[in-house]
Amino acid sequence: MNSNVNKIELSGIRKFSNKVAKIQGAISLTLGQPDFPVPKRIKEAMIEALEQGKTTYTSNAGLEQLRIEISKYLGSFGIEYDKDEICVTAGGSEALFTVFTTLIDRGEKVLIPTPAYPAYENCVKLVGGEVVNYKLNEDFSLNIGLLENAVKDSGSRYLLLSFPTNPTGAILEEKQLSELKELILKYDLTVITDEMYSALCYDEYHSIGQVKELKDRVIFIGGFSKIFSMTGLRLGYFCLNKGLMDDFMKVHQYNVSCATSISQYGAYVGLRECLNDVEYMKSQFIKRRDYVYNRLMDMGFEVELPKGAFYIFPSIKKFNLSSEEFCELLLEKKKVACVPGSAFGQGGEGFMRISYCYSTEELEKALDLIEEFINELEK
Repeated sequence: MNSNVNKIELSGIRKFSNKVAKIQGAISLTLGQPDFPVPKRIKEAMIEALEQGKTTYTSNAGLEQLRIEISKYLGSFGIEYDKDEICVTAGGSEALFTVFTTLIDRGEKVLIPTPAYPAYENCVKLVGGEVVNYKLNEDFSLNIGLLENAVKDSGSRYLLLSFPTNPTGAILEEKQLSELKELILKYDLTVITDEMYSALCYDEYHSIGQVKELKDRVIFIGGFSKIFSMTGLRLGYFCLNKGLMDDFMKVHQYNVSCATSISQYGAYVGLRECLNDVEYMKSQFIKRRDYVYNRLMDMGFEVELPKGAFYIFPSIKKFNLSSEEFCELLLEKKKVACVPGSAFGQGGEGFMRISYCYSTEELEKALDLIEEFINELEK
C-alpha cells in the first residue's frame, strides 16, 4: 500500500451522507448537489450526441468548440485564457489532482486555508506534499497578514485559494486583490485558485485570475457540476499559461485520456444557451440562503451570511460538544444530517456545514428539527 494513502481519511462529507441512506426518513443537508434538473437544452444536446455516435475519444484537452466557449465565458469576467490554455477534465476533482500531481514534489509545502474543502489537503498528501494551513478572519474572509506570516514561516512557493468558498460561502473582496497581488509577487508564489462556485457569487465577483500581471503564476480551476447541476456528469477544466500545458497534459492524458464526450457536448450547448437557467438557480439559492440564515439567527446561532456557493457554516461552540458529537447526536435524535466542521480541517472544529441546495420544504423541515434539538440540548 502506498504510504501516502495512510496519511489521508475518507471524506467526512461522504461519511455523514452515507449514514442517511441507512436511516429511514432522515433528511440530508450534506451534499453539494443542486436539486435543480440539468437544463433541458443540455440534456437534448447529450442525447443528440449519443444518437449521432459522438461517443469516441475527444482530444486530450477536450472539444475545441467547448474550450472556445469556456474562453469566452471566462473572458466575460475579465479572466483571459485562449482555447489552447484550457484543458477539459473529468470533473473539478480530476483537475485538482492533475494540477497537484504535476506541480508538487515530495516534501514540498502547499499553503491551504482552514477551514477548506477536504480534497485540497488530501490531494497534496497523496502526491507526497506537505500541507501548511493558513488561518482566516473570523468571518472566514482572507487575512493578508496571517497569510503572509504563513508564507514566511513555511517558505512555501504554492498557494491554494478558493472563492466562493466551500464550506463557508466567503468570497474574495475587491480591496484584497491588490494586497494579494503584491504578496504573490513578493514571495514568488504559484497560485492554484479553485473557482467551482464562481457562477454562484451573490455579491460582486472577484478573482485573482482577473489580475493580468499574474497570469503566468495562476492556475485557474472551474467546472460545470454546480453551474449546470450536472455533478454526476463529471466535467471540469483547468487553465494555465500555454507554455506549461504540455507537462500538465501528460498527467491528465495518462489519468483519464479525455473527459466524457457527451458531457462535453452538453456543456458546450449549456454555455451558449443556458446561462439564464444559471441566473434563475442563483436567485433561488439566494432566497434559500436568506431563509436559512434568518432561521439560524432566530435560534441564537452565531453565523456569517454566505456571499456565494450554497453552504452556511454556523458555530456550535456554545453547546460544548465537538462538531462530530453534535452532528452525530442531531442525526440520532432528529434524523437530520449535517456535516461536522472538523471535516474541513482544524479551522472547522466548532462549526457545522449546512448545504441549502435542497428544496425549501426539506430546509423548513430540517430547520424545525434542528430548533427542537438545540432547545432540548439547552434544557
